[in-house]
Amino acid sequence: MLENLKKIKGLSSIEDKSIFYSANFAKEEIIKVFNELKNNEIFNFNQLIDITAIDYPSREKRFELIYILLSMKKNKRIILKTSINENNNIDSLTEVFKASDWYERECYDLFGINFNNHPDLRRIMTDYNFEGFPLRKDFPLTGHTEVRYDDIEKKVVYEPVKLTQEYRDFDYTSPWEGMSKGIDDHSDQE
Repeated sequence: MLENLKKIKGLSSIEDKSIFYSANFAKEEIIKVFNELKNNEIFNFNQLIDITAIDYPSREKRFELIYILLSMKKNKRIILKTSINENNNIDSLTEVFKASDWYERECYDLFGINFNNHPDLRRIMTDYNFEGFPLRKDFPLTGHTEVRYDDIEKKVVYEPVKLTQEYRDFDYTSPWEGMSKGIDDHSDQE
């Protein structure tokens, strides 16, 4: 299968990692590459397992998108990666894999990655009117608001996010060593 993968235009850095294949792909070729991997009987990667991203703020191409496909017939997985700039879009795979719909919405919601031609690209995991993208490395931990329903006021309320780290005093002694004589002391029963 490795030799056949090397023939696909748009794939590069193809490696056989014994339990899965790994490759990079050109974002401009995403639809062609994934159609070939899904529909060609040689590969038969017909199940999309996951789409996720990694944020590298110091890189020119900030986001690395990772797609994981499974071939049930061949009992193989392939991990496909591509990198995109912060303000670039990538084509949606919803026409090739229906399952990509929610995975792409997660990447949009948590990283701010836009997918061209996505049928319903909106937030899926964060609150209403959430500002920012929480899985970006530069996302601030304070200064944003959270939304919750208040039972007392009987309405949705907006409050500032408070992520305080309280000082904790830990007792590192063993709970058995620090105990005074008590229920486990059998010497007075003699």
